[in-house]
Amino acid sequence: MSLLGFLPVALFLLSLLYLDSYKLVRLRTLLELIVVGIVVAAVSLLINHWLLRIGMPRRTLTRYAAPAIEELLKAIPILWMIRTRRIGFLIDAAICGFAVGAGFALAENLYFFSTLTNAPPALWVVRGFGTAVMHGGTTAIFAIVGKSRKASFGLLIAFILHSLFNHFILSPAMSTLVIVLILPPLLVIVFGQSEKYLREWIGTGFDLDSELLEVMNSGKFAEARAGQYLQSLREHFDGSVLADMLCYLRLQTELSLRVKGVLMMRENGFPVKKDAEVGEKLSELRYLKESIGKTGDLALAPLLHRTPQDLWQLQVLGE
Repeated sequence: MSLLGFLPVALFLLSLLYLDSYKLVRLRTLLELIVVGIVVAAVSLLINHWLLRIGMPRRTLTRYAAPAIEELLKAIPILWMIRTRRIGFLIDAAICGFAVGAGFALAENLYFFSTLTNAPPALWVVRGFGTAVMHGGTTAIFAIVGKSRKASFGLLIAFILHSLFNHFILSPAMSTLVIVLILPPLLVIVFGQSEKYLREWIGTGFDLDSELLEVMNSGKFAEARAGQYLQSLREHFDGSVLADMLCYLRLQTELSLRVKGVLMMRENGFPVKKDAEVGEKLSELRYLKESIGKTGDLALAPLLHRTPQDLWQLQVLGE
């Protein structure tokens, strides 16, 4: 019965994946995150049982300690994905966060279903659905806030929502109804806004990268602002380093254009084959970055217009 309550959540998660027109999250990644959520639930269960054994009151655990522990543990894989640039926009942040929370809820529901076999089926459907939406929604909210603002603030919001749910102020049916009426529509709204921002980012970035690459290929790069800026760095860098900086700038721009082209093809439903040359170019880019050093990389920052999304796009090419 708990699985029956989980079914609508799985359908909602798949609908988010379908609405992701740019295919930022692969199905394999989604399944892996659900498994991660299951593992996190097992770890949380062990910690909660240990806290009960050392004398923590069950009410304190349920209302405060468990929400804090569970939200923190669910946040760890999402925070790692944000830090390693595997999440670039609010769209993939929401999907990944909801997937971890859904996996957590699946494991938790199966555990409680195995310990409370006498509960009426209707209760398990309602509880399973409400718990799954709550866990998925709170982790998605953490991912969204953590990506756009501060992770600590997102964690606080997730904890408060989880704690309120565990206070059982309303009946299970009413709690589930409130959560369903608030969290999924909120995620859909954020989803739509992020899609709009992503579309604007692709358009603006494509234009900037195209202009820069056109100037570099025109033979008049030295006369352009970018070329004059590089020439002004002669006093600070050797000729060989400047040559590597120019190669780095060109390669970074070419790859940036490519990833935006890939995203546009995905949006329009065209299949995208993996290019063997991309791996070689990424290796060359890493080599050039080491060659010019941190100082050279910082010196090129005004030309690269680098944002977290621009760093994330290299992950897309590496997939």
